[in-house]
Amino acid sequence: MNMTGNSILITGGTSGIGFELARQLCQNNTVIITGRDRGKLELSKAKLSTAHVMQSDVSDPDAISALYEKVTQNFPALNILINNAGIMRKINLQAGAGDLRDITREIETNLNGPIRIVKQFLPHLQKQRRAAIVNVSSGLAFVPFPISPIYSATKAGLHAFTQALRVQLRKTNIKVFELAPPGTETPLLRGDFDETDLGGVTGMDVTKLATLAIKGMKRDVLEIRPGLSNVLKLLSRLSPALALTMLAKANAASLDRMQAQVINLYANGVTDQGERPAFDEKPIFESERRNRAIAD
Repeated sequence: MNMTGNSILITGGTSGIGFELARQLCQNNTVIITGRDRGKLELSKAKLSTAHVMQSDVSDPDAISALYEKVTQNFPALNILINNAGIMRKINLQAGAGDLRDITREIETNLNGPIRIVKQFLPHLQKQRRAAIVNVSSGLAFVPFPISPIYSATKAGLHAFTQALRVQLRKTNIKVFELAPPGTETPLLRGDFDETDLGGVTGMDVTKLATLAIKGMKRDVLEIRPGLSNVLKLLSRLSPALALTMLAKANAASLDRMQAQVINLYANGVTDQGERPAFDEKPIFESERRNRAIAD
């Protein structure tokens, strides 16, 4: 894919991977970045003077329709769509019923958002001489991160959607890429997680990640898996149970802490769930080891 002379829309482009992609791509392309926060958009514009900014929320279907009208009117040559916007949370599924609307917030942003944006912009991209869709998933699309179950599910779903989309568009002018980053040093990684949650792992430098992503697109690598993501993909094929056990072990302290919090809730009568579940006294990764032995 020629990565110069394009008109590129990047959702969630005010920080992290999205901002770094915008920074590198705006040197030789027209780049439009979107985000929900007006202040962050203005700050991004101040840092990237040649970039264009538009306020929009990918979890809102009406906002996507409005964005489409504005982008296609002002940038009719738009030919690359990068679905980058996403949120990642640490969620204890045992900690009471909670808000049933909030629990799926990551699905609205990380999965429904890209699906709706692709559906909205696809007819326009089909009119271009050359075009591309880049869906930013995660290495966790291949192996789930136990303390972020909803996020992991959204990225697995986005991976499957991207594969199906690629097959459907195989005879068109649109290339469909998937960028599956490993843990990357961004506000998303550090926002809801501490060192215990991450098992002491340091994320990939975001500048390196964006450079590898652009290089992959130039070489028409349709599934770009930098660093640890490639390892997770390989492990998920060779021994899925082992891969999950490894991530569970890295999360062991956090998972035990989650479990202790729930036990305290039940002890104090705070939770509104019915029966107290039977908690395993051993760390979760021990039970996963037993499951792996059975599966293998």
